[in-house]
Amino acid sequence: MALTLEVKNTEGKKVGSVDLPAEIFDAQTNVPLIHQVVTAQLAAARQGTQKAKNRGETSGSGKKPFKQKGTGRARQGSIRAPLQRGGGAAHAVRPRTYFQRTPKKMIAAALRGVLSDRQRNDRIHVLDSISSAPSTKAAIAAVRQFSERKNLLVVVSRTEDLAWRSLRNADDLHLLVPDQLNAYDILKSDDIVFSESAIKDFLAGPRKVAKAVARESEVNA
Repeated sequence: MALTLEVKNTEGKKVGSVDLPAEIFDAQTNVPLIHQVVTAQLAAARQGTQKAKNRGETSGSGKKPFKQKGTGRARQGSIRAPLQRGGGAAHAVRPRTYFQRTPKKMIAAALRGVLSDRQRNDRIHVLDSISSAPSTKAAIAAVRQFSERKNLLVVVSRTEDLAWRSLRNADDLHLLVPDQLNAYDILKSDDIVFSESAIKDFLAGPRKVAKAVARESEVNA
């Protein structure tokens, strides 16, 4: 069973329709799965370059600050100890990776879930062409006809150069291509506006690129 979505032009008039497969846009929304996928995506975006010095890396000698007995103070063995001023950290943080391995099937299921949620709430829209000339004002007016909500996600095809040039500097919306769609950006957005070519590219799936095979003459050259 397919879902039908209206395709509108820049003036807001219906110029066609597009069929959305129910297995993608009417799937079950698994909230714990989406949470796990989004958490892994945000964790992988962390740099992990933070570093602090331990007591062996801080500058200074290993001199005992004062004698062991007779001062009335707690015994100390080094001026670089963690409890000394300017000493090293007790459990110093080290550079690390926050990457979490997430199976591709889980990522795809999370994407289907968030797209289905947006579709069930009428938050997905299709525009036949975002811009016929490089104009930021006209392009924003075209995509904003569907929603005045704060966060707007616009998905355009890689071949739509005019749309890219018109919307890339707009700071009140997020611009993506179909193969960059992810659960986090969809959850963060209130509405999604696809160009007609972008929704067709997304439904067609990733293009298979043939592997280049070198000829024997090229290998021996």
